[in-house]
Amino acid sequence: MKRIALFLLLTGCTASEPASPPLLQAPPAKPPGVPAAIATEGVPAIPQEITQRLAQFQSARSASFEDFGPDGSILIATRFAETSQLHVVPFPGGRREQITFTPEPVSGGIFVPGTSDVLYTQARGGDENYQVYRLDRKQGRATLLTDGKSRNGLGPVSRAADRVVLSSNRRNGKDTDLYLLDLKTGATEMLLETKGEFWAPLDWSADDARLLLLRIVSVNENYPFVLDLKTRQRSPLPALGPGKSASGSLRFLSDGRIVQSSDAQGEFRQMAILDPATSKPDWTKTSWDVTDIEIAGERIAYVINEDGASKLMLTHPDAAVDLPVGIVSGLRVSHDGRRLGFTLSRPDAPSDAYTYELAEKKLVRWTYSETGGLDPSTFVVPQRISYKSFDQREIPAYVYKPRGAKKAPVVISIHGGPEGQYQPFFTPLTQYWVTDLGIAVIAPNVRGSTGYGKTYVALDNAEKREDSVKDIGALLDWIATQPDLDASRVAVFGGSYGGYMVLASLVHFGDRIKAGVDIVGIANFITFLEKTSGYRVDLRRVEYGDERDPKMRAVFERISPSNHADRIKSALLVAHGRNDPRVPFFEAEQIAAKVRAQGRPVWTVYADNEGHGFAKKENRDYLSAAMTLFFKKTLLE
Repeated sequence: MKRIALFLLLTGCTASEPASPPLLQAPPAKPPGVPAAIATEGVPAIPQEITQRLAQFQSARSASFEDFGPDGSILIATRFAETSQLHVVPFPGGRREQITFTPEPVSGGIFVPGTSDVLYTQARGGDENYQVYRLDRKQGRATLLTDGKSRNGLGPVSRAADRVVLSSNRRNGKDTDLYLLDLKTGATEMLLETKGEFWAPLDWSADDARLLLLRIVSVNENYPFVLDLKTRQRSPLPALGPGKSASGSLRFLSDGRIVQSSDAQGEFRQMAILDPATSKPDWTKTSWDVTDIEIAGERIAYVINEDGASKLMLTHPDAAVDLPVGIVSGLRVSHDGRRLGFTLSRPDAPSDAYTYELAEKKLVRWTYSETGGLDPSTFVVPQRISYKSFDQREIPAYVYKPRGAKKAPVVISIHGGPEGQYQPFFTPLTQYWVTDLGIAVIAPNVRGSTGYGKTYVALDNAEKREDSVKDIGALLDWIATQPDLDASRVAVFGGSYGGYMVLASLVHFGDRIKAGVDIVGIANFITFLEKTSGYRVDLRRVEYGDERDPKMRAVFERISPSNHADRIKSALLVAHGRNDPRVPFFEAEQIAAKVRAQGRPVWTVYADNEGHGFAKKENRDYLSAAMTLFFKKTLLE
């Protein structure tokens, strides 16, 4: 509900007849503890016992590796107040020195090579119109390098450290063009003007004469190119196999050869070294996807995603880095090629920044993120299981079970994407639900998830969309066979595409689901595609289908949850940011209104200063508490 100001209205009365005071109706008072930017309806006051205990879990922090500094330090992102900001760590375990201080979260940063300056990106109020800034650390002043209005992305820096590639939709708000930003003068020049295509810049050649680009069509189809900086001509790399394929990381070797991951030879993205002159790739065969590649001198470092866990590999000689079980992300190589930096996320510990010293073969932990004073030994590590769906296909999932539970209620947590994958990493809210409330949490990777081969990721495309919903029905069947899980007390929870899955599950399996939490979810594919930001719509049509095609539109009419609100009988909580550029706020408004029109209660949590998710700690903490109360009332009372 919008906050309104009250005004005294002039009534035009004469002096001899004084006016009666106007009848003013004050807006409904907010329940205590609701942040200023959040409006709620139907949500009762949150008991202190929830907010106080949850505050300890929510005080846990994490740190992500961003870049190597010029003086041996590293750059990390972490939160010490409301939002994630950039910090410099001078040595392993050293004090974190905060260098950005803004009310909005900083989404990523890199050092300008050879200087102490930092380039970083930041949006406002969750609108995802990221701007690029240069922070002069000596002056303590940040300079805006982009137009302040469009959506911009920070690409790779040249080997000479004089230019950086930017992506921006500044020209027309829809097409994402590529620009070169001169780091000395701040001037930009057009590098590639796009028309209805999406191009990603990935790497510079050793002599800064060429750029590796990727033209992205969908998760299962993209095309790598080499761009000549002098002639501005684009040349496609030779195809690595027949038919459509998708590549991931691409990097230049010092001799001009190209390393890339591609699924052209099978189900998974495997690593290939390609000499464009001979068109004969040298493959490194793997049974899972290669998700990241970096070049360290003559050695290649790459990450394999093995069923949700990461394995960090090196070549020359071939070796696996000895790591704790977890997820490696943000892999970067130092400018001298002697160290690798990355973030390591584990299911029972917050994410932290690490380096690997190549010559010494030594893993070094740089940050030690706090767990809010909680005992890490009490945290639950999930079990990996699989279950059969309607077509006998095995669906992988991770199960967090309360210790000693005899008949635990269940929350099914459905990831977004849809081209995403649940990987087990530390989530304070999940640990709170499992360890303190005794609720089991199950995170399935339904068909359409990445990480299990290109056939699997395409199984929910277009008219097959509801096959992934059937995978949730099969999970409900599996829960009913487990002696320590209570199939009569099940809730579903998800964000973005996962929010659609929540609503669709309530439509189809409402008799077996007591409650659902829809966060920034899609309620109607037609209105979603018509209202999502222009720079996204073509990529989304490739994944979901084109609402302008009558046949596909008929499918959307049939499967969109907002068209079947009368079938939603379960308790419902809807949360959304009003500035969401991906899934427009209208999606929340329409599903909440339609379910309420059926006489069903709906809790709504809407944030004025958020977009696709709740990034500010105050807002996120409140939503977490509201969801916890919601699950307590629907699953535990």
